[in-house]
Amino acid sequence: MEIIIEISPGASGTPAERRKLAGEKILIGRSPDCALVIPETRVSRQHAEFFGRNGQAWIRDLGSANGTLVNGRKISPEAEVKPGQEIRVGSRILKILEIPGSSPAAADAQPHLSPPSPEPPATPEADHEGAFALRENLHRQLIEQLNLKRMDFGREPSAEIRARTREVLEKILEEHRDSIPPELSRERLAKEVLDEALGLGPLEDLLDDPEITEVMVNRKDRIYVEKRGKLFLSGRRFSSDRAILNVIERIVSPLGRRIDESSPMVDARLKDGSRVNAIIPPLAIQGPTLTIRKFSKDPLGIEDLVRFGSLTREMGEFLRLSVHHRKNIIISGGTGSGKTTLLNVLSAFIPSDERIVTIEDAAELRLPQEHVVSLEARPPNIEGKGAVTIRDLVKNALRMRPDRIVVGECRGGEALDMLQAMNTGHDGSLTTGHANSPRDIIARLETMVLMSGMELPVRAIREQISSAIDLVIQQSRFRDGTRKVTHITEVQGMEGEIITLQDIFVFKPRGYDPDGKVLGEMVSTGFIPRFIEDLREQGEKIPIEIFRT
Repeated sequence: MEIIIEISPGASGTPAERRKLAGEKILIGRSPDCALVIPETRVSRQHAEFFGRNGQAWIRDLGSANGTLVNGRKISPEAEVKPGQEIRVGSRILKILEIPGSSPAAADAQPHLSPPSPEPPATPEADHEGAFALRENLHRQLIEQLNLKRMDFGREPSAEIRARTREVLEKILEEHRDSIPPELSRERLAKEVLDEALGLGPLEDLLDDPEITEVMVNRKDRIYVEKRGKLFLSGRRFSSDRAILNVIERIVSPLGRRIDESSPMVDARLKDGSRVNAIIPPLAIQGPTLTIRKFSKDPLGIEDLVRFGSLTREMGEFLRLSVHHRKNIIISGGTGSGKTTLLNVLSAFIPSDERIVTIEDAAELRLPQEHVVSLEARPPNIEGKGAVTIRDLVKNALRMRPDRIVVGECRGGEALDMLQAMNTGHDGSLTTGHANSPRDIIARLETMVLMSGMELPVRAIREQISSAIDLVIQQSRFRDGTRKVTHITEVQGMEGEIITLQDIFVFKPRGYDPDGKVLGEMVSTGFIPRFIEDLREQGEKIPIEIFRT
C-alpha cells in the first residue's frame, strides 16, 4: 500500500515535511528500523503501523505506552484512516494527504454482521530480546549479592530497602556499562530490575496504566492485558517462574494467606482493592498463573455508567428509587461483565443513616457512607483449620444489627441465609451471582439453596426466592468489550410451581457497526413495577414517565 502524509513540526522544531510511504506494513516508531522514525521518548520503538485491509488504509497501535490518536481519539487498537484525518504520535501530527489506490467501495462491500477481530499488537520495546536477557542477568546478580528475604520488610521502611537495593544495583550496572545497548535507558533498566526484586516486576507499569482493567499472567513470558474490553499480549515478561512466585508471595503474605503445593490456589487483593487470583503448579501446568482485576482509583457513579452507555438515565433513576426504597436486588451476569462495579454503584444509593454490613471473599467494595462494616472471608490455615466462609459471615452479620447486607457474590449455601435475611426484616439487601439471564439466576438460586444441605421441597425454595427477591439486573459483556445492563426484571411471585418474572427495561441489540461497536437500544417495556404503584399510593412522588415506551 501507499500513503502520502504531512508531518507537522514536533517539539524539536523540525520543519513540516511531506512524505510518501509504501510497503505491506509501514512501521512508525523510535527505532531506526521503522519506515517513519520519530525520535522522541514518548514514542515507543515500534509505536504503530499503517496496513491495508479490503482496499482501505488502516492504522494499528502496537501496544505503545502513550497510545495513538486519530482526530483526537485514542484508537484501541486500530482504526481506518482517510484523507484529511490527523494522527498524533508523540508530539507529531501526521496529516493524511492522499491514499493512492484505496477503494471507497471496498469496505462497503463487506457485511458487518460481527465485529472485526483485531490482530494482537506487536510486542513493545520492553520485550526486546537483548534487554530481557540483560535484565534477567542483572536480577540474578542482584539476588546473589543481596539476600532480600533476610531483610525485615515488617519494620524497615520500604523506601530504605529500595535505597539499599538501588545502591547495590548501581554497582552491578557500572560493571556492565559496556554491555548496555545505547538505545536502552539505564534508569529504565534499573527501575525494571528493582520492580522485579522488590515490587510486582513487569506488572508495575501495567497496573499504573489507567486504560488497563485486567492483567493476566499465563506464564513468565505471556502477560496479557485487557484494554477497553479487548485482550492484548503486553510484551512484558518475568525473568523466571520464581520471580512470579515472589510477586504472589508479596501480595498474599500481608493478608495472612499462603500459597504452596499443599494450598496451590489463593484469592487476595492489592492495597488499592484490586482483586487477585493466583494458582501455581502442580495445578497450573505451564507455571504460576496470576490474574489481577484492577479496581478503579476513582469509584464509578451512575452518571459514569450512563456516559459509557451501560444503561440509560431512566434506568439509573429507577435503580436509585429501588435501592432507596429498600428493594432486594440480585445482579446477574457472566465473568467480567461488571457485576461488582454495578454493585458498588448501587450500594452508594443506600441512605447514609443506615448501618451497612458488606461481606466478600476479597474486600473490593468501597462505599462512600460512613456507617459501613466490611467483613472478609478467611481460608484455612496450614493445618487446614480456621476457615471462615461467606456463609459464616452472613450468619454473623444477622447478629450485628444491620439495616442492609451487601454480599459480594452468592455462590453456595450462603444463598439460603441471604434469602432468609431478606425475608425477616433485612430489606434492601444486595448481592451478585453468575448467570446468563434473569431466569437462569433464579434457577441457580434454587441450586445454591440445595447446596446448603437443607432438604427443602423445591416449591418451598421457590416461595422463599419469590418473596425475597424484588429485582434481577442482568449485566452482559459484548464482543466489542462494552458492558451493558440488558434486563431489569421484577420478580412478581408464584403462578403454580413457576416463579413469574416481568421485564421492566431491556436492551435490544441490532448487530454491529463498521467499527465493530454493538448497535441497539435500551427501552422500557411499558410495565410499571408493583412496588412503584404501592409507593405512589403512599404519597411518594415517583416519575411515571421513566416507564413510558
